[in-house]
Amino acid sequence: MNVLLSIAFVLTWSSGFIGAKLGAGSASAVTVLMWRFLPLALVLGVVALTLTRASWRGLTARDVGRQVLVGALSQSGYLLTVYYAIQLGVSSGTTALIDGTQPLVAGALAGPLLGQFVSRTQWIGLGLGVGGVVIVTAADFAGGGDTAWWAYLVPFLGMLSLVAATFLDRRTTRPVGPAVSMTVHCLTSAVVFTALAVAARAVTPPAEMSFWVAIGWLVTLSTFGGYGLYWLILRRSGVTQVNTLMFLMAPVTALWGALMFGEPFGAQTVLGLAVGLAAVVVVRRGERPRAAGAPAGRVTCDGRVDGRGRRALTDEVHGNSP
Repeated sequence: MNVLLSIAFVLTWSSGFIGAKLGAGSASAVTVLMWRFLPLALVLGVVALTLTRASWRGLTARDVGRQVLVGALSQSGYLLTVYYAIQLGVSSGTTALIDGTQPLVAGALAGPLLGQFVSRTQWIGLGLGVGGVVIVTAADFAGGGDTAWWAYLVPFLGMLSLVAATFLDRRTTRPVGPAVSMTVHCLTSAVVFTALAVAARAVTPPAEMSFWVAIGWLVTLSTFGGYGLYWLILRRSGVTQVNTLMFLMAPVTALWGALMFGEPFGAQTVLGLAVGLAAVVVVRRGERPRAAGAPAGRVTCDGRVDGRGRRALTDEVHGNSP
């Protein structure tokens, strides 16, 4: 996996938790999300009709419908739960912690659903990563304050929503270009969040400049940066590799919080960050070598082998797809 892409992904994805905190101070979750996606969807729609029309050729209504569902799960469902949890009082660090359990869930499901089995060494790395994110946010769990216990289940539902979207996308037989998927996902989120804002009578944005700073932050860093890089790395390196990077979100989010909001960043957070980095290294080194006598042919991004070869190898085994 490209190291620079990985670093950029971790930084921009974790920025989303900070952006949610920035926006939560001036508006409700659905208001922030509506104004995050509505202007963006209009711009992407115009671009799709003018500059990227060729990317849509050959796509069927079924292909677009699948991307609508992927977008509804990976953007609408995931983001709504993250923002709502923070609005309920769950800290950004704890929300990132729950997000950080995603690799363990994805690793457990990759084998039966995609035929992409996780090696023993990778399981050790996944367990190490969970330990790292628990270290970072253990204190937050102990001092949850007045936050209701059920509020901690909300980001867990969002994590499952993102996992479901990831596997649905990996089972797609027809490749869809990033320009198409990003446009469909953002249009879907714009419709969902606008409908929710209208229903909640929360359409009008606040007059505070901090609100629009948060919107600009979320569109630039979180959507184009974190969300776009998630799908790019997923297609290039596979489910296990991209999800392992989630182990770094909790400590990196804590660092964001320390720099921007003066939140504590002590030895416990440093230790968690070190353990998370170790987990990424262990999982990366735990890739299985190419099987001897494996069928010839190009391995596609979803783990299939072109030609008559059986689906025996995965993108995690062979590295990046072209």
